Amino acid sequence: MNDLVRLPSLSANVGAKAPPRSDEPRLDASAWTRADARPIALREVMHWEPERQRLLLRIFLPIGRLVQFGVDPVTLLDPQGLPVIRTTFAASEQSMRLEIYHRGDARDPMVEIEISDTPYNQIEVNWLTLQDPLGPRYDIDIMPDGQPTLRGVARRNIAAEIEAMNHGLAPGQIRRGLGEFDQALERMETFMLCLNRTSFVVQPLYYHTAVLFERFGFSYLVGQERMEAIAAGFAPNGTLRALLDGSSPFRRPELADTVRGRSWAIHDGILDTAWDRVRMIKRLGVHAHVDTCPGVPW
Repeated sequence: MNDLVRLPSLSANVGAKAPPRSDEPRLDASAWTRADARPIALREVMHWEPERQRLLLRIFLPIGRLVQFGVDPVTLLDPQGLPVIRTTFAASEQSMRLEIYHRGDARDPMVEIEISDTPYNQIEVNWLTLQDPLGPRYDIDIMPDGQPTLRGVARRNIAAEIEAMNHGLAPGQIRRGLGEFDQALERMETFMLCLNRTSFVVQPLYYHTAVLFERFGFSYLVGQERMEAIAAGFAPNGTLRALLDGSSPFRRPELADTVRGRSWAIHDGILDTAWDRVRMIKRLGVHAHVDTCPGVPW
């Protein structure tokens, strides 16, 4: 006697689609196009319910990295049960800061993002950093007595900067990067899309940052001519290359041949005016193909 029970065949139902019930709620295609497409400002997001804010900010989570460090990407708690994410909304309601750590008691964030509304109804990315939390730290952000340097903008810890430069870092970096800048920018574009934005702006704090944004598809609102003039200045027989006379560790002749080296020289004050007046824009899904220093390695 055969003890096996024959089950009804499921093969005929594989891939079959059950007909929708008449009372089942649906979002048809026309509902997407009828949605309110008005750009949403950050000051509006700050008044959302916390759960809605959390859903939006989850876009920025580097899930693979969190899992790598044993962080639960849903609860955002590290193996010791400490939270690894911190969010700060400015009292002015016009800017937001997000910090993501590889563990709750870490000194420095793994991901650091600061964005703000502008007076022109745009959103500006003020700061975007991804750094390897396991890499060596270079104290370019603090003086030996503990005073903050604002990443070398307000004052400079020269000894720390020399050490950072000699180990391949660029101005403003306290640790080596994560190598995931492209993924971070994709998340930023998705974030902007959720706020009904088709672009966002940045104001690079350093020369190398502007070049990095170029290489990821940004174009210039202000400053492209200046960037091209800087490139010409560091070219063979250029005026800036001539100033790399070895008078400081940041003015060695070989620094003219890399983006990072040029940025250190500019950070050291080699230009006749301060580094500013550069503003860039990224249009979602568009690569602008701007290159002010073609062929120059990082």
